[in-house]
Amino acid sequence: MNLHQLPPLSALRAFLAYSETGSVSQAGRLLNVSHAAVSQQMRALEAHLGVRLLDRSGRRLELTQEGQQLADALSAGFGRILQTVETLTEADMDRPLHVSTSPSFASNWLMPRLAGFRAEHPEIDIMIDPSPWLNDPSPGSIDVALRYGEGDWPNLDSERLMTSPIWVVAAPSLIGDLAPDEPEDLLHFPWLQELGTSEATEWLAQRGVTGRRAKGIIHVPGNLMLDGARNGQGIVVTTRVSVEEDVRANRLRLLFEERPEGGYHIVTARGIARPQLRAFTRWLRRQAADF
Repeated sequence: MNLHQLPPLSALRAFLAYSETGSVSQAGRLLNVSHAAVSQQMRALEAHLGVRLLDRSGRRLELTQEGQQLADALSAGFGRILQTVETLTEADMDRPLHVSTSPSFASNWLMPRLAGFRAEHPEIDIMIDPSPWLNDPSPGSIDVALRYGEGDWPNLDSERLMTSPIWVVAAPSLIGDLAPDEPEDLLHFPWLQELGTSEATEWLAQRGVTGRRAKGIIHVPGNLMLDGARNGQGIVVTTRVSVEEDVRANRLRLLFEERPEGGYHIVTARGIARPQLRAFTRWLRRQAADF
């Protein structure tokens, strides 16, 4: 198909509107343009095709035989496009809202609040994808990622949801009353690290602890990592939002704080968001403000 041979879409729409209404004025109202603009578009269409589509010899415009052929083709073509768009739109409306985030954020912040969203929007199905990997949102797949970082992911839109510094925490049953001055003071303790990440090892390496390794690092899913930390099984590097209540209740002790301006972001693909996504992001903003 050579698309360059097609006339301008605006001219085709104007001609179809006239053929369906039988009136230049009504066609203009249908397209939200002036009747003069409709007449101009139809003359431009005839000039482009080199074919007379309208008989102007009488008091009233009439479609020529060629004009009627084009009107029938446009009605069928635009009708099929409209039907396909409606089918695709309805299918997208039925698709669950796909949310990607880390297991620790999902279990400690999102899931305890999600019942509130379900109460407000029982018509929206949700699929939570707890993954430590950075899965980019894309049309027809992941709708939104709740991601920790600086908010500068290429070719994606991001909006800061909340500030949450990095905290290094451990249970009193493991660490006792130790008040570490340097990361090296923690090397003789076991560590827990979220499966699929390297937060603990990276944190130690960034602080110059590269020549010696920690007593042991156990890799576990994010929700189990924090359960293990509360039970005294290891030190963890996580975000404040995941353990703030534990620290307040003395189940965990704060040992170090980093990246005070770090935070979680609402990350989406560029373009027009589905209604389900707009409802979810509005709800997220309210939850973050209350938090």
